[in-house]
Amino acid sequence: MKRAPARGRTSTLVGIVLLALMLFPVYWMVNVSLQPAGNVLRAGWFPVHPDFSGYATALREQGYSLATSLVVALGSAVLSLGLAAPASYALAHFRLRGTTAVLFGVLVTQAVPGIVVASALYGAYNDLGLLNSYPGLILADSTAGVPFAVLVLHAFMRAIPREIIEAARVDGAGRLRVFRSVVLPLSTTALITAGVFTFLFAWSDFLFALTLNTTDAVRPVTLGIYQYLGAHTNRWNAVMATAVLASVPAAALLVLAQRRIAAGITSGAVR
Repeated sequence: MKRAPARGRTSTLVGIVLLALMLFPVYWMVNVSLQPAGNVLRAGWFPVHPDFSGYATALREQGYSLATSLVVALGSAVLSLGLAAPASYALAHFRLRGTTAVLFGVLVTQAVPGIVVASALYGAYNDLGLLNSYPGLILADSTAGVPFAVLVLHAFMRAIPREIIEAARVDGAGRLRVFRSVVLPLSTTALITAGVFTFLFAWSDFLFALTLNTTDAVRPVTLGIYQYLGAHTNRWNAVMATAVLASVPAAALLVLAQRRIAAGITSGAVR
């Protein structure tokens, strides 16, 4: 049996150490969430006698915030895909002037600081009555989701052979029918990839939630944890339990869609 080269063993060891360092905050978060209420510095390295009272408190006091984040994230993902999919199809397969300039503009919007967008939206929302509302947060989070979705979907749809689209047109299908019956089914992987990331953008948003909400009427879980820290610093088990509950949907979504995401990110480059 051949022994692994020394360089290979060293690389593996370094990888394990780095992975342990990156995952330690997650482990400590789960560990503290299962400890009794009190000073986090007194928590043991392992919850020998797990205490789930922190989760009961988190669900009771932050359940509404978790539901709010779910509604906003799902709404933002649906709106982002609804706008980005037809726009990407048009940019990829219609003979339009200025397509390169449009794509460059979409890319530039990704570099605009979020605080600039949030400040501009606050004035507009104040005039339109969208502050402290679900539609307001969904629209705000979509400002980050739509450009990303356009870039991902355009790269994929551009790689769809024109012969397939032309064959559907010869069979009598209009542009809308081709988009709905041919392009969208072929773009399932890219749609899932863009949808997952736009969901995560909205789920983890804190800046828009803090800027565009002046009451607790619409309070996502990120803002809930922020306010929770100031009010319950002696109840770290509940704080960490809220953080664990907030991490579960994102982690589950990434695990379920990991193969699709990997294929969707690389599809535009390898086709």
